[in-house]
Amino acid sequence: MAAYQAALGTSPLAIGTQRSRPGSVSAAIAAYYLSTDFRDGLAQGTRYMRRTILERFRQQHGEKALGTLPQQFIAIMMGKMTPHVARNWLKAVRGLCQFCVAQGMLKADPTQGLKAPRIRDTGGHHTWTESEVKQYETAHPIGSKARLALALGLYTAQRRGDVVRMGCQHISEGVIKVRQQKTGATLRIPIHPVLKAVLEATPTGHLAFLTTRTGKSYGANDFSEQFRIWCDAAGLPQHCVFHGLRKAALTRLADIGCTVHEIRAIGGHTSLREIERYTRAAEQERLARQAMARLETEAERASGKPSGKLSTGR
Repeated sequence: MAAYQAALGTSPLAIGTQRSRPGSVSAAIAAYYLSTDFRDGLAQGTRYMRRTILERFRQQHGEKALGTLPQQFIAIMMGKMTPHVARNWLKAVRGLCQFCVAQGMLKADPTQGLKAPRIRDTGGHHTWTESEVKQYETAHPIGSKARLALALGLYTAQRRGDVVRMGCQHISEGVIKVRQQKTGATLRIPIHPVLKAVLEATPTGHLAFLTTRTGKSYGANDFSEQFRIWCDAAGLPQHCVFHGLRKAALTRLADIGCTVHEIRAIGGHTSLREIERYTRAAEQERLARQAMARLETEAERASGKPSGKLSTGR
């Protein structure tokens, strides 16, 4: 009642006070969200990331006039960010500006000519080793949800957001169908015998294979926290995360000599360059062994004496 009396004593807001002012950054962002460029031209995961970036930008500068957005301002904003953050921020703002140019809201794209900062290649997430996989499997036997999570990651090579949505309805004639959140690509991946055995031994009874104790589907972050608990129980270091299983799966494919096109058919990558980033180490060692074997063969041929061939096995 006290709050009600206080409300009676205030003056009502004028109609439209809280609306975005025409020509403002806020109004442009609102229009961009409703466009086909945003709704249909971007994958779900990309839309979520860009909306998060643009909403933060909207809170800080939404009331400013869009036409006065200078390139120098954008460059200064990027200079305060880490390279990874700056690259994603520039992509989001550039998409907005290109839409505004097409709609006549801007005469020119202020992001044109600006380059995203280079990112030093650190290898990204740690790739699980075979000994780490074995250690996890020893701690979590077949039939447990923890083991099922590992098998889904290792034998489908998919991201956590796609794995937590997998269920029986996606399997038909020995193939699991995956529509990737990040890329929007639809993949049909043959089920590996090991994954088949784990699925058959693990009770699910839900639309999703992996569920919480209350039977609900995992969110991506919630699943990461649970997977960390399973890794801790197995005594694995902090660098062993779920995404590392995707890299391990791709590395296994590279080790047995699969082509980048074959690997892309499993991983669903949009570019061959990204596959090479995942599998560079495995491919380098395999090619180095082949090169040294050829060099030794050529030396034997020149000398006419066998010099003891190097093993090309791993």
